Amino acid sequence: MDPEGPQALCDLCLAQVCCSLEALCSKRADGSMSLIWAPLFPPELADRLLQTMASKEMLNDSTVGIFRDSKELRLRRASIRCCVMSAEAFRLALCPHRLLELDASWASEGLTGASVVSGLVSSPECSVSLQRLSLNGLHLDWGSLEESCIGFSSLLGLRTLHLANTDLTDDILEDICSLPHLESLDISCTPVSNLSALLQCKNSLRSLIAHRLRQLNMSPSRLLFVLSQLDALRHLDFSDDRLPAEDTDGRDGDEVARQLLEGSSQILPSLVSLDLSGRKMIGEAALAAFVESRSGLIFLGLLATGLSSSHVLTSLRNLKVTGEANENQVCEALRRYTERECFVQKALVQLYRLTTDADTAQPDMLELVLGTMKSHPSSLHVHLVATACVFNLTTQDLAEAMPVSLIRSTITQLLHAMKTFPNHQQVQKNCLLALCSDYILQDIPFDRYVAAMLVINWLSNHQDPTLQRMAVAVISILVAKLSKEETAKLSQDVVFMKQLLAIVQQKAMVGVVDSTLKFALSALWNLTDEMPSAARSFIQCQGLELYEEVLESYYNEPTIQQKILGLLNNIAEVKELQADLMDEGLLEHILILLKDTQVEVGVRYFAGGILAHLTSKAEAWTLDQDFRDAILKQLHESITTWAHLEREMVSYRSFRPFCPLLQTCQPSGVQLWAVWAIHLVCSQNTSHYSSMLERDGVTELLKALAAHPDTHSDIQRLVGSILRTVEGHQSSGAQPL
Repeated sequence: MDPEGPQALCDLCLAQVCCSLEALCSKRADGSMSLIWAPLFPPELADRLLQTMASKEMLNDSTVGIFRDSKELRLRRASIRCCVMSAEAFRLALCPHRLLELDASWASEGLTGASVVSGLVSSPECSVSLQRLSLNGLHLDWGSLEESCIGFSSLLGLRTLHLANTDLTDDILEDICSLPHLESLDISCTPVSNLSALLQCKNSLRSLIAHRLRQLNMSPSRLLFVLSQLDALRHLDFSDDRLPAEDTDGRDGDEVARQLLEGSSQILPSLVSLDLSGRKMIGEAALAAFVESRSGLIFLGLLATGLSSSHVLTSLRNLKVTGEANENQVCEALRRYTERECFVQKALVQLYRLTTDADTAQPDMLELVLGTMKSHPSSLHVHLVATACVFNLTTQDLAEAMPVSLIRSTITQLLHAMKTFPNHQQVQKNCLLALCSDYILQDIPFDRYVAAMLVINWLSNHQDPTLQRMAVAVISILVAKLSKEETAKLSQDVVFMKQLLAIVQQKAMVGVVDSTLKFALSALWNLTDEMPSAARSFIQCQGLELYEEVLESYYNEPTIQQKILGLLNNIAEVKELQADLMDEGLLEHILILLKDTQVEVGVRYFAGGILAHLTSKAEAWTLDQDFRDAILKQLHESITTWAHLEREMVSYRSFRPFCPLLQTCQPSGVQLWAVWAIHLVCSQNTSHYSSMLERDGVTELLKALAAHPDTHSDIQRLVGSILRTVEGHQSSGAQPL
C-alpha cells in the first residue's frame, strides 16, 4: 500500500464534482456554467473546489461561471494561477465574493493587471476585504484603465502584493506605496528605476523582495539610504541571478549588498532575513561581521556568492541558508527559488553532485526536484540537470521506498521532458535511465501508451547503441503491460512496428545475440499477442520474411528461436492469417525443430503450437495432405516425450485461442498440444488460471474430452490431472457458510 495512505474523502469528492461538472450544470445564455443545485459550501471547500479545477486545467470562462453564485459557493482565498480566463469572466465570477486573497499570477486570455484591479475595485466587498494579491507575470496594461482614479491604492485593505515579472513602472510603485497597511511587496524582475517611493511605507513594510532589478537608476548611496529607512523591514531580498551573456555587471547592486553587510546593526534594526544570492562582490569578512551583529538572524541567501561554506555559518544551527555547501542549503535553495530559473539550475547541479551515491530514499528532495520541473516546463537548462537528479534519487531500490503517488508524478514529469526535448540526447538518456526499472515499469500506474510512443519516436531518429538497448528494454516491458485497447491502438502505428523490425534486421545482419535483439523480439511478440491487427501489420511490414531468415540463421540460439516461434504462434492463432504461414519450406523447418530432441522444450513447444493451429482446420490446409498427416503424427509423438517444466515458460491472457483445438473432432496431436499447454500453466499458477478456465469455457471442453470415447489415453490422463488440480484449488479456497 502507498505509505501516504488513501486519498482524503474531500479530495475524492471534489475530483468527482470536477469530472461530473457537465452533468451537474446548466448553461447560461453567454455559455457559462451554472450549478443546477448546490448546497451551502463552507468558504474553505469553495476555495478547494476552485483550486482543484485549476489544477486539472479545466478552469475557463465557461466553468468559472459556477462561482457567480456567491451565496452558495463563497470564495475567500481564490487561485486562478496559470488559468485561461477573460477579464469579463473574472469580473462576473470572482469579484462578487468577499475575497481575502487572490492569486492571478501568469493567467492569460486577456486578463491584465489593470482588468483585475478594476474588477476588484468595482466590488464594494473586495475593495475593502482583499488583503493579499498576486499578479506575477501579468501585463499590467495600466493605460487601459478608463478611470484615472483607480489604482492599487483603491484596495484599502491590501497588505501583501506580488508583482514579479510585470511591467511595473515608477508611477505605479508610487501609487502602491501609499497603501496604508502594506506589509509585503514583491517587485522582482520589473523595470522600476527608482525605489524612493518605498519611503512612503517605511513604517509598515515588513518584507521587500527586489530580486533582479536590472533597470534601477540610483546611486549605491541613494539606494542604501532608502533601504536603511525601512525600519520595520524584517525580510529583504536583494538577490540577483546575472547570466554571463547579459550586458550589465550588477556592480552597483553588489556594492549596496556589501555596504549593507558592513553597516551598523542600527541600519534595518528589525531585519532577520536577508537574501543576497548571486551577489559576487561581497567578502567573507563583511558576512562574518553582519552575522555576528545580528543575533536574531533566521535566514541568509548565499547561493552563487561563494560564501555558503563560510566558517561563520557552521555554529549557527538555527540559521537557514541557501547555498551549495551541503544538502540542507541546496534543498533550501530549491524550496525558495522555485521560479528563478538561473538559481534553480545552479542548485540542481550541486544536488546532482551530492546525490551521485545516494543510498537512502529522500522523497522530500525528489518532490523539490519535480517542483522545479513543473515551474520551468520548457527550460532545457533545468530539465537537463533535473532529470539527472531524478535518476540519482530513484535508482536501485530507492523508488520502492517512496510513495507510489510521488513516483507516478515523477514519471509524468519524465515523459513531459521526453516530449518537450525530443532531440536532446542527454535529456532522453537521463529519462530512459530513470524509467529503466522493473519496479517503475511493472508496478507504478502511468500512461504506458504515451511512454511507448515517446520512446519509439526517439528511437526512430537515433542510433546510439547504449540508448537503443535501454529504449528497447523499456518498450518491451511497456508493451506487455498495455491494455488490449492500447495495444490495438499501438499496432495501428506502422512506424512502431517498422522500428522494432529494423532493430531485429540490424542485429540479424551481423549475427549478434544481445539484449537489444531479445528485447525487440519480446516487444513484437507481446504486441501481436491475441491482437490480429498487430499480426496483420507485422506481415504487411515484411516481418514474416525477416523472421524466416532469422529462424534459420539462429538455429543454435534457443532464446531467439523461442521468441520468433512465439510470434509466429500468435499469427497462427488468427484464422484469416493462417494462409500466410502455408509455406512448405517454413513448416518443414518448424517440423524439424519439433522433432529434434536436442532442442529445448520451450522451442519445441512453440513449434508445436504453430503446427497444431495450422493443421486444426483440414479445409483450410493448402499444402500436401500427406505432409499434414506427418505433422499430426509427429505432434503426438513429440509431445509425449516432453518433460514437465518447473520454470515459467509462457503466460496467457486468455484460453480463448485454445478452444478450437479442444473440440472432440480434432486430431489427437492438436488436442494433446493444447491440453499439455493448459496443464503446464495450471500446475505452475493454479490460482490465476483456474478462474480463466471457467471464464473462457475451457472447463466444459475438457470435461467433454474426458467423457468422449475416442479421446486418446494420453489426453485423458492430462485432462484428468488438470481437472483434479483445479477442483483441489477450488475446494481448498472455499469458505464455510
